[in-house]
Amino acid sequence: MSLRTLTVVGARPEFVQTAPLAREIARREGISGGLVHTGQHYDYEMSELFFSQLELPEPLYHLGIGSASHGVQTGAMLTELDRVYLTERPEIVITHGDTNSTLAAALSAAKLGITVAHVEAGLRSWNRLMPEELNRVVTDHLADLLFCPSETSVANLQREGITSGVFMVGDLMRDSLEWTMRTVSAAETMRDHGLLPGKYFFATIHRAENTDDRERLTAILAGLGRVARTHPVILPAHPRTRPLIRAAGVPGGIRVIDPVGHSEAMALAQQAAAVLTDSGGLQKEVYWLETPCVTIRDETEWVETVDAGWNRLAHADPHSIEMAAREALGPRPAHPDLYGDGNAAGRIVDSLLNYATGGSDG
Repeated sequence: MSLRTLTVVGARPEFVQTAPLAREIARREGISGGLVHTGQHYDYEMSELFFSQLELPEPLYHLGIGSASHGVQTGAMLTELDRVYLTERPEIVITHGDTNSTLAAALSAAKLGITVAHVEAGLRSWNRLMPEELNRVVTDHLADLLFCPSETSVANLQREGITSGVFMVGDLMRDSLEWTMRTVSAAETMRDHGLLPGKYFFATIHRAENTDDRERLTAILAGLGRVARTHPVILPAHPRTRPLIRAAGVPGGIRVIDPVGHSEAMALAQQAAAVLTDSGGLQKEVYWLETPCVTIRDETEWVETVDAGWNRLAHADPHSIEMAAREALGPRPAHPDLYGDGNAAGRIVDSLLNYATGGSDG
C-alpha cells in the first residue's frame, strides 16, 4: 500500500523547492504524490514558466486564488484546500517555506487531522512585523514533521520547545540548483541581455516590507542608482512590484526587465559581480554559486551566509546599500559548505516512509 501525499505550492520559492522532492517521490516505491497549486503566483513568468523549466508535474488542482490582502487570500485558500483534502484524503500534506500558501496548507490539514510536513522548518528572522515570520512560526507549531536546512534552524525549534519530528536534512534548493545548473547556458543569457560577466549587478526586490512603503522603496531604488554608477543593475520586476517601482521612480543605470525563469535567473546571478536582493531563497542560491550577496533587509534567516562573509545586510537607505555593494566587490573569503550536500529530497522521502511505518520521529 502506497503512502499518499499532497504537496501544496503557490509561489516561486516553493516551485523551486518542491521540484527535486516531486522527482524523488515519483521514482520511489511505497509513496505517491500530487501537487496542489494555490495560484498565489498566477502569471506565466511566475508560475507556468517555472513549472516548465523545473519539469514539475501538472498540478492535480489549480485553485486560482490570485492576489489579495493576507486575510482574504489565506481565507480563500483555506476554503478550497478543505475541499481538496476531503476529496483526495492524503495521509500527509507537505508544505514549503513561509508564504500564505504555506500557512493555509498546514492549518487546513491540521484541523482535518492530516499529518503536516513542513519543509524549510525552523527559520527565524525574529521580526514579527514580517508576514513571512508569522507564517513560518505558526506552521512550525502545527507541523508533525519538520525538515530543517541547518543546525541553526534545529536549534531555533528547540528554543520554542519543538523537538519531536525534527529532521536536519539540508536544503532542497541546493538539490534543485544542482539540477538546474546542468542545463544553464550562461553565455546565451549574457548575449540575450547584452551583458558581460562580472560587469553588472543582479537585483531582486519583492518583499512587502520593502515595496509597500513608498518612502522605503524610493530609498532602495536610490541606493541601487548609486550602485549603478559603476555597474548597471539588472532588476527583474515582480508583477505586483512593477507599478510600485514605476511610481517611486527609477534612477538611471537600473534596467527593469520582465520576470525571468529559474534557469535564466541563476545564469544572471552566477555571472553578476554581486547580487542585491531581499529574497530568502536567492541568498542561498548565490552562496552556492559563489557570488557575493547584499541582502536589503534589517535581518536575515540565513545567518550562516553572513557569518561566512559572503552576505551583507544593508538597511533601506542609499548609503548603506552603496557601502555594502562596494564591500561585496572586495576580496572573497573562504567558502564553507552550508545547507547540506544536494540530497535533501532523498532524506525527506526516507523520513516520510519511516514515519508512515511507525519508525523514529526524529
